[in-house]
Amino acid sequence: MASGLSRLRREDLLKTACEVIAEQGFGHTRTIDIARAAGVSQALLFYHFETKDQLFAQAFTYVARLHLDALNDIGRSPGTPLERLRTLLRLCSPAVPTEGWRLWIDAWSEAMRSSQLEDISRRIDAQGRLLLREIIEAGVASGEFTCADPEGATWRILALVDGLAVQMHVHPRALSRRRAGTLIRTAAANEIGVAPEKL
Repeated sequence: MASGLSRLRREDLLKTACEVIAEQGFGHTRTIDIARAAGVSQALLFYHFETKDQLFAQAFTYVARLHLDALNDIGRSPGTPLERLRTLLRLCSPAVPTEGWRLWIDAWSEAMRSSQLEDISRRIDAQGRLLLREIIEAGVASGEFTCADPEGATWRILALVDGLAVQMHVHPRALSRRRAGTLIRTAAANEIGVAPEKL
C-alpha cells in the first residue's frame, strides 16, 4: 500500500513539474517552484528525485510516455488509414490548443545540452515517424492514398508540423490556429493524393 501511495505521489509530482516547466521553461524553473506548486517540501521532492536534472528528465519521460501511449492507441486502431491519419494529425497539430507544445519545444532546445532529453525526444520523434509512415504505406496498399515516397512524405509532414508549432509559440500573432491547421491538412493531403477537405 505504501509503495502504491508513493507511486501516486511520484506521478502527481511529475505532472506538476511538467506544468511548471511548460509555463517557466527548463532554464527558469527551480525545484522550489515545483515543490510550491505541488504543495510539498523540497525535501519530499528530493526524496523522490535525487537531483534537479533527474527530476526534469523524468518529468519529460512522463510526458513522453503519455504521448507514446496515444501513438500506440492510434497504431492499434481498427480505423482506415485516412481515419488514423486524421487522428494522428489532430494529436500532433499545433492548431489544437495545448500547453504540451511549450514543453516539447523547450525540451528540444535543452536536448542539445542534455543527453537524457536528447535520447527521449529522439525516441518519441522516431515513433511518431514510424507510425505516420506505416499509415501512409497502409493507405497506398489499400488504394486509399497515392504516394511514391512514404518515408520522404513522413519527414516533410512532421517537419511542417514541428516548424509551425515553433512559429506559433515563439511568434503567437504571426499565424492563426485555423491557418496552421489548413496548412498542415493541405500539405498532408498533397503528399498522399487526397482532397484536403478529407483531412
